Amino acid sequence: MSCEKKENLTLQDLCREYRANNQIKPEMYKKYRVKRGLRNEDGTGVMAGLTRICNVHGYLIDDGEKIPDQGRLTYRGYDLNDIVNGCLQENRFGFEEVVWLLLFGKLPTRDQLEEFGQLLFENRELPEYFVEDMIMKAPSRNIMNKLGRAVLVLYSYDDNPDDPSLENNMRQSIQLVAQLPTIMAYAYQTKRRHFDHESMFLHPIDPRHHTAESILNALRPDRKFTDEEAKLLDLCMMIHAEHGGGNNSTFTARVLSSSGTDIYSTIAGAIGSLKGPKHGGANHRVMMMMEDLMDHVENWESDDEVASYLERIVRREVGDHSGLIYGIGHAVYTLSDPRATILKEKASALAEGTEMEAKFRLFQRVERLAPEVFYRTKGDAKVVCANVDFYSGLVYQMLGIPADLFTPLFAVSRIAGWCAHRMEEMMTGGRIMRPAYRAVAPGAEYVPLENRR
Repeated sequence: MSCEKKENLTLQDLCREYRANNQIKPEMYKKYRVKRGLRNEDGTGVMAGLTRICNVHGYLIDDGEKIPDQGRLTYRGYDLNDIVNGCLQENRFGFEEVVWLLLFGKLPTRDQLEEFGQLLFENRELPEYFVEDMIMKAPSRNIMNKLGRAVLVLYSYDDNPDDPSLENNMRQSIQLVAQLPTIMAYAYQTKRRHFDHESMFLHPIDPRHHTAESILNALRPDRKFTDEEAKLLDLCMMIHAEHGGGNNSTFTARVLSSSGTDIYSTIAGAIGSLKGPKHGGANHRVMMMMEDLMDHVENWESDDEVASYLERIVRREVGDHSGLIYGIGHAVYTLSDPRATILKEKASALAEGTEMEAKFRLFQRVERLAPEVFYRTKGDAKVVCANVDFYSGLVYQMLGIPADLFTPLFAVSRIAGWCAHRMEEMMTGGRIMRPAYRAVAPGAEYVPLENRR
């Protein structure tokens, strides 16, 4: 009998064991015609369903060839630019109108919009003791994780959480659209107190406030903000509210809904997806990338210096070593992302004549140089443009919104689209989503435990 002490398995040992037995060579995907990422060979998405909610247009197909085109985004058939411009010309808030449009499929009348705004206010408060028991007693450094957890817990406060009827889903959707901004504000204040050791301030909800005003009211220590600031945040929420059924978080919501699970599980799953740095989390990564670039590039006005650092980013030598220029490129848009165009225009107006002007010019320079850098570094001549994440963080920064809330603000806007797609999937989908994966593991004979080496 040996008295020799055995070494415990380390995490490195376990990972080494995993890597040794779990490799799939890239060429196998081509051999079996697997559409990785549910993408066709030309980069277009695999057709997985039908929707009346939204259309994302970024290219044309001519004789099977993908032709770049100006981006266009429509909500229920209405061009996003027309919706935004209509609200700007009438100098009014538009997010509540967009929520109505996405949920019901038609623009609201004035009376419907006023009554809907009141309905959202009445649902904004969280259940009694929810904040103390579910948010303050379990603080999180990451607000997105807290949003997901809080939404899941709301299931326990619902007297009828599993009823799949349209009436019940509508009730739950309106409550979640109204409550998610409140959860975000409380989660942020709790994080400030617990992890940042800063003062926490909790303000009462004002019944006169639209959603954007309510958010600024909750975030500002003195509750003060201008009408211009509130309407700019409202604009950001309008353009983030929906983006078709194929984006990762909305597809997650539809996949979960197709199983018949409850809405709380569905929305929590979508929040988890949006958190990812390749999805909604990219707006925070853009700002981290740009701060790093500003720290290491001496002359922001030099194309050569900026391009040189971008090349190092693509080569994974600097930054987060992902090789990504965050905020550049999109799965659908080619020549332009209409949301980025709107935000760029707003960012330009805000920066003019301020200390932010040089920073805005640097963003423009990165946007212009990135396609050339991709081509020189990777030989990739694909037509790419700035996406919504590239300028959204900059606009939020100009509004004085902390970086912790860049992606959560995306979530409190996009929940409108998630709920619309959930109800559409529940009402019209009819089948659980179940794609196929081809098994490529070789056959193996079972070996008794004492004979394994």
